[in-house]
Amino acid sequence: MIENIKEGLRSIKANLLRSILTAIIVTFGIMALVGSLTAVDGIGYTLNESLNTLGANTFDIWSKRSRGRSQAGVKEKVYKRLMMTEILRFEDQFTFPATVSINAYLTGIAEVKRLSYKTNPNISVQGVNAQYLAVEGLNLDFGRNFAPIEIQYGGRVTVLGRKVYEAVFDNNEDPVGQQVTIKGNQFRVIGVMKLKGNIAEDNYDQMALIPLIVANQLATGRGLDYNISVAVTDPTKMEMAMGEATGLMRSIRRDRLGQPNSFELDKSDTLEELAEIMGVITWAGIGIGFITLLGSSIALMNIMLVSVTERTREVGIRKALGATPFKIRQQFIVEAIVVCLIGGIVGVILGVAIGNWASNIMGMAFVFPLMWIVVGLVVCMAVGLLSGYYPANKASKLDPIESLRFE
Repeated sequence: MIENIKEGLRSIKANLLRSILTAIIVTFGIMALVGSLTAVDGIGYTLNESLNTLGANTFDIWSKRSRGRSQAGVKEKVYKRLMMTEILRFEDQFTFPATVSINAYLTGIAEVKRLSYKTNPNISVQGVNAQYLAVEGLNLDFGRNFAPIEIQYGGRVTVLGRKVYEAVFDNNEDPVGQQVTIKGNQFRVIGVMKLKGNIAEDNYDQMALIPLIVANQLATGRGLDYNISVAVTDPTKMEMAMGEATGLMRSIRRDRLGQPNSFELDKSDTLEELAEIMGVITWAGIGIGFITLLGSSIALMNIMLVSVTERTREVGIRKALGATPFKIRQQFIVEAIVVCLIGGIVGVILGVAIGNWASNIMGMAFVFPLMWIVVGLVVCMAVGLLSGYYPANKASKLDPIESLRFE
């Protein structure tokens, strides 16, 4: 076996250009496989980190919407929106062990200005309470969270998304205590959120958070859509918490006995949606890698067949000197595997680099996909074995006398 490996390396060296081209083919195949799956891992890691507080322990309450047009002359009931007073009563009276987050969408086309700097008119402004950052799993790069007194009395303060901060402040400038203008109103910056990314959830990086009461004032009479997110401390008591929340909200809304809820209440399906998205992305990555590897294995087999034809006399000499068909077959298979491993190692390195580069562009985390590296190398050896077996088997069956006559 050791002598065959040495012979394989000598053959690679003797046919350097062909070996390099073969290795490049394999490199691209493994690079596509490892690169796409590394990017998927980076996306998945970041999403799991960002959703670590929004899984099976969270449910939402929001205004009930009309489901369609009236039919058969029966007018569909229209439900009133959840009012701010009702939302605040729920927050005050819900005593179950849980954290209650409230948010209301004010606008998605705001500009944030400071001195001569300003953002594009695509900033989302949300009114929130003090628990919003914790429930949404948002961390701060600068400053602090809203103080209860700022939420209660409507302080003109704001927490900015990372992209908003980068647009109106110089690099690494401390923004805390400085003034920015949002919708024509002055706000004092008290914090900046860490870079979050915007896949499978709101784009927090392009967001400005302000106290809920202030958002209601800036709506100038336009009713806001309020959303309550409740993060239960003990996930095993989710149903109990949802039952208590339903009863409390029905009491606040004065829903009559036997009538349906005048609001929507449901578990957060973010993780289920995330699992579906990640499943599709993962299979897409595997599909891309498989197609590329299929092309690589066909090209490798073709090159090995050409190699067998070119080295017919060599095979004849080896057989004349006593080499068995098994040894001939082993030599060509080892040669194919060695070439594949050389290309595979380069492909793994490039795949990890390109995969992390792609995930970094999307604001995702850097990952070292040990599992995909091992898979890539195993697949690489399998490609070499499968692609090299048929040409090796063909070489082992050559007649030594006819091989020596080959020109």
